[in-house]
Amino acid sequence: MARTGFFSGSFDPMTNGHLDVIEHGAALCDRIVIGVGSNPDKAGLFTVEERLMLIREAAAPVIKAVGCALEVVSFDGLAIDAARRAGATLILRGLRDSTDFNYEMQMAGMNGAMASELRTVFLPASSPVRPITATLVRQIASMGGDPSPFVPPNVLKALKAKFAEGR
Repeated sequence: MARTGFFSGSFDPMTNGHLDVIEHGAALCDRIVIGVGSNPDKAGLFTVEERLMLIREAAAPVIKAVGCALEVVSFDGLAIDAARRAGATLILRGLRDSTDFNYEMQMAGMNGAMASELRTVFLPASSPVRPITATLVRQIASMGGDPSPFVPPNVLKALKAKFAEGR
């Protein structure tokens, strides 16, 4: 039976923590679909199209190394509905700490009630990426700091370009 994992988020921007989840998920799946959620009421740093491109560029080598197929899509609405449309069998979620665990357990319970055919798999973050959040990366970059330890090289380049526009 083919296993398709669905990993959703805003990915604004894609971080090394996201790549860590993708790498661990690729070891469990034949195919990973990364779903970029869009919220029309929220303006992101990067457009959805930019995020899709950055994710494809950063994730492709990680996925290819383990022979897993990759698809990157945008969606609005419930992630569980997007997972179904993608043909997912697993929902992949990363855990950094107990705060993530508590939130993700609630989400897994609600998702399980709405889509009992899908299983949520929690993937603990590797030690080096545990403190990384996209929010902190945006703050570091916006204040002229160096986000290079926290993001893939293509995202670093895009962050530098984005914040150079504003100066």
